[in-house]
Amino acid sequence: MGCDRRSFLKGCAVATATAVAAPSALAADDERALPPEAIGLLYDATRCIGCKACVVACKKANDLAPDTHYVGDGLYDAPDGLNEQTKTVIQLYKGDDATSFVKKQCMHCIDPACVNACMIGALKKEADTGLVWWRGERCVGCRYCQVACPFQVPKFEWTKQAPKIVKCELCKHRLADGGQPACTEVCPRQAVVFGKTRDLLADAHARIESNPGLYNPKVYGETELGGTQCLYLAAREMPFENLGFHHSQEEAVPLTQRSVQHGVYQGFVAPAALYVALAFVMFRNRQSIEPTSQSEKE
Repeated sequence: MGCDRRSFLKGCAVATATAVAAPSALAADDERALPPEAIGLLYDATRCIGCKACVVACKKANDLAPDTHYVGDGLYDAPDGLNEQTKTVIQLYKGDDATSFVKKQCMHCIDPACVNACMIGALKKEADTGLVWWRGERCVGCRYCQVACPFQVPKFEWTKQAPKIVKCELCKHRLADGGQPACTEVCPRQAVVFGKTRDLLADAHARIESNPGLYNPKVYGETELGGTQCLYLAAREMPFENLGFHHSQEEAVPLTQRSVQHGVYQGFVAPAALYVALAFVMFRNRQSIEPTSQSEKE
């Protein structure tokens, strides 16, 4: 861990003092806006042929082991969903009159439930790009992010002694070098493309307007759950519910969470102190199972 016990406790004390001293800093009805330079993905299910080149590229770019759990011989990478070894996956869904592939990964919500649920700030939404990143030096392994995420994206490394939270971060190491996510770089049909979210949204609406007979008139992620930076297009005969997107309400999950938190905890020191104490216990337990050798860390 890059964060020792002293700095961890100092951070907890500061967080608690801030929460107690300024309980109204974040209003319960404070809606989040899309950052001006927000980036994300546009996935067009009508273009996807299910080749899974994006899945393979993602594994290679992020040093993820193959998932052979559902294959008897153990030789073929065949994830059936997101897991500790899979940050993006292609799934096949059937409707009444059609079938469709769909790509799943972190949606990089405008108001992320995982960030709101994380008590130590291990998950952070970047102010400029809007991407949701995981910071291992702060994580205590509570897995609240898993429970909070309406898209069931964050996954926990159950098989590791020092487990991480695994989720798509749009290949942030590639972005830092001026590149793009591995999945968008290799897609042979440009079924998934990378860019600024506002440009992607305009592109999505332009496609619908130019070919209304092909597309479902909705751009999923434009308003759902407060909006997401990963947007989706589907065929006209394929409802988004049939693609595994079961949330259609516009209100972001954290709005309800914050409403409850501010109503119950505003001005109370005891709940904040208990929260910090719980975090310290989990942090200490996590430290005790950290790899001891350099080879294990790598």
